[in-house]
Amino acid sequence: MIKRKQRIPMRDLSTMSAEDREGVEKNAMNGRVFNIFKVLAHHPKLVKRWTPFAGHILQKQTLPFRDREMLILRIGWLNQAEYEFAQHELIARKGGLTDADIANVKEGPKAGGWSAHEAALMQTADDLFENSVVSDATWAVLSKTYSTEQLMDAVFTVGQYNLVSWALNSFGVPLDDFLPGARKG
Repeated sequence: MIKRKQRIPMRDLSTMSAEDREGVEKNAMNGRVFNIFKVLAHHPKLVKRWTPFAGHILQKQTLPFRDREMLILRIGWLNQAEYEFAQHELIARKGGLTDADIANVKEGPKAGGWSAHEAALMQTADDLFENSVVSDATWAVLSKTYSTEQLMDAVFTVGQYNLVSWALNSFGVPLDDFLPGARKG
């Protein structure tokens, strides 16, 4: 992964209006506001409008957990988004993805061990990253097992996390202290 220079500092949430601070803090997990939200706190109106969509992609969409995380990890890897990959590697492992799965995600659709469906998931991220469209061949494989809603959620998942990867990389959001590779102190 490429190390990025932090361009936007984390905002001191105590300097925000109560309404704006609540908008940021409602994204906390286990009482912790992640660094991405401390940086995004510089733009409370964006946080307010972006988080409902991000919440759908992360928690309310139609894809199985494993498929969703594989797509997120692949687009994070393609973008060399250290923060995105580290966060979702942790989430994916808690949900059952193995060391071999993570290694295969890094290698992509041609990695050994994928089912046809899993290879097509990897190819979906690669297709969108490289050509801005899922190829007919990839679409055909996914269409064998996915509903129309799932096909749409697959595209929006890659798109959402491509956008997030761009933001994280451009803003230089540092890893949260609980993530592997984080600078302590």
